[in-house]
Amino acid sequence: MVGARQFDEDEMLADALDVFWRKGFTGTSMIDLAQATGIQRGSLYNAYGDKEQLFLLAFDRYAERFLDSARHSLTAPDAQSALNAFFEIAIANMTSGSPSRGCLTTKTALDLDQAGPAIKARVKRLIGDLTALLTAALSQPGPRTTALSPEAAADLIVTFTRGLAVMERVHHNKKYLKQTAAHFVQALFQSKRQNWRAKAEHLNTH
Repeated sequence: MVGARQFDEDEMLADALDVFWRKGFTGTSMIDLAQATGIQRGSLYNAYGDKEQLFLLAFDRYAERFLDSARHSLTAPDAQSALNAFFEIAIANMTSGSPSRGCLTTKTALDLDQAGPAIKARVKRLIGDLTALLTAALSQPGPRTTALSPEAAADLIVTFTRGLAVMERVHHNKKYLKQTAAHFVQALFQSKRQNWRAKAEHLNTH
């Protein structure tokens, strides 16, 4: 990055992230970023080169915070409680702001055709890291088993969160999102109980 900066980078990236989160990568201009951060476009260009580099830095900070929160939520002693806590974090993230800003990851993913390969790689890395966190949590010994393998369950959960983010844009209703997530978690473990019941009935009839 070129030139000495005459501004607080942490504060600037927080302001830039808010703009990207609300408008999306393609919907955000350098004029928007200059206005939001109070830093002239020339200074932003000199320090970061272009809008993409600013987005990547802001997105990395967003991803780090979100993954830390997800990791903490998944420490509950049983899988059902852990997943309920995870969805609390995910829903709080996508309903933050006034009006709510939605899910930055999903919003960016929908813009990938117009974004560069570096942004696509960042989004894939975040989704991969989140899937790995969920897989590790569901692989722990104890009452954590769903009807699926930890890997399959993690893939399904991450995919469900993308759909949940879309429904947030449709309904703008946190209560609806929480109810839907609770039903999803219940279904994951209800299927497991049904499998156990079917096996028990099979053994009793033979």
